[in-house]
Amino acid sequence: MTTTAQQTEPEETHDEIERRLDAATVATADWGQQPPKQRAEALSAIADALDAESATLIAEAVRESGLPEGRLTGELKRTSVQLRMFADELRDGSYLRIALDRHDPDFVLGNRPDLRRWSTPIGPVLVYAASNFPFAFSVAGGDTASALAAGCPVVLKAHPGHPETSRKTAEIVRSALAASGAPEGTFAMITGREAGVRALRDPRIAAGAFTGSVAGGRALFDIAVSRPTPIPFYGELGSINPAVVTSGAERERGEQVAAGFVGSFTLGAGQFCTKPGTLLLPRGTALPSRIAELAGDVAPARMLTSGIAERYRERTEELASAPGIEVLVRGAEHDDPSGVPAVTPTVLHAGSVENLLNSPALLEENFGPCAVIAEYGSDDELHSALAAVEGTLTVTAHTAQDPDEDERRRLGRLVPLAAARSGRLVFDEWPTGVAVTPAQQHGGPYPATTAVSHTSVGTAAIDRFLRPVSYQNAPDFLLPDALHESNPLGLPRTTHEAGSSRRWDAPRK
Repeated sequence: MTTTAQQTEPEETHDEIERRLDAATVATADWGQQPPKQRAEALSAIADALDAESATLIAEAVRESGLPEGRLTGELKRTSVQLRMFADELRDGSYLRIALDRHDPDFVLGNRPDLRRWSTPIGPVLVYAASNFPFAFSVAGGDTASALAAGCPVVLKAHPGHPETSRKTAEIVRSALAASGAPEGTFAMITGREAGVRALRDPRIAAGAFTGSVAGGRALFDIAVSRPTPIPFYGELGSINPAVVTSGAERERGEQVAAGFVGSFTLGAGQFCTKPGTLLLPRGTALPSRIAELAGDVAPARMLTSGIAERYRERTEELASAPGIEVLVRGAEHDDPSGVPAVTPTVLHAGSVENLLNSPALLEENFGPCAVIAEYGSDDELHSALAAVEGTLTVTAHTAQDPDEDERRRLGRLVPLAAARSGRLVFDEWPTGVAVTPAQQHGGPYPATTAVSHTSVGTAAIDRFLRPVSYQNAPDFLLPDALHESNPLGLPRTTHEAGSSRRWDAPRK
């Protein structure tokens, strides 16, 4: 019998895709022109509906993904919290970045016209659900929530790893939107690899959002930007998330560092985009052997799908055979009732930074519970290792609690390099687990993402699906409500009066 995780996803027919894209196109004007506070109520309704059906959804996701109930319970809560956070952003209105420049004939650069600028929805968004988060990065996840919040209809391409969870979630989203007065076509789900490609090529789609592999994401990115009319494609692709341990941190809390690293790189069978895949240690410590001991005690955990398990097996064998690599712990595969293998961790020791740099494959993501350790003997070696890292979501540094002047100097050199390579710098914690907050940056230079200036987590994710428009000397009756002189929606805006004075108008509560 074929298991759920091994099923071939059904392909939508041409006519079904056409109907969904037509409906999304028709819904664009209505959904995008609804007052932000009205869309906020719809997002809150989705969150309420997900919470009400949590038991059913979690049970289905446990069956399909093999992830533990506790993990999925927290993930579903995160999903509804994300929706409510975007609802709060809509009620506040600051995300629109409304700016008014009054006519000023005496402006320093000459006669300044009346200019009014705001952000408007980009249009229908195609969202590709992720394999490793059946809720938070899937049907009702952050990409869907931020696109809907921006005023964009969403066409969701479901992931085949959790089809029934996706179907149930999609029905909840559709029903909640309809009950809130959203137009038909505001949200739809499609299935099938070819359907996902066909939709991306379609001129009715205005942007794409993706979380997954480098190979899959890059192929879709190339399609998006090579269309007759290119569109933005916000892909989160691959990341090794290097972690650095200073000699001060090793002396102070070596055991804690070892335990924390093992817990982080094996969390969820290592199937997190923020898994720390490379650990850089000062030369000559006992940490590699201690990490190996701890990793050897980790119980088998099921991979998400057979395809992911197969690719992980191939990549681990490739890395283990690299020159100079010592296998400290060789993971094993175990049968699982689902038919998808469960695995134990693998720990590889590259020895020197030179060995690490001589095998570029060691600095590429391996999606699963495998980690590579290298030891540095000088600041220059550590800098060389970080300089060789391509774009990554995170860089982690474990330092002494009260670093001496020498360590402060070293960190002062290290941090700018780490910031140039990543979107988030983590100190004295581990990168797995991404806080959903306004200040979060879940992104980074390629191949971590295809859009380095944006985030896919946190309220700033809404910016991806908005575009600015300015109105110059427009009569009030032709302006959108958000830019009317009377400000009927009570939105916050910055006004520059004649004479260069600046005023901030707070939103009406």
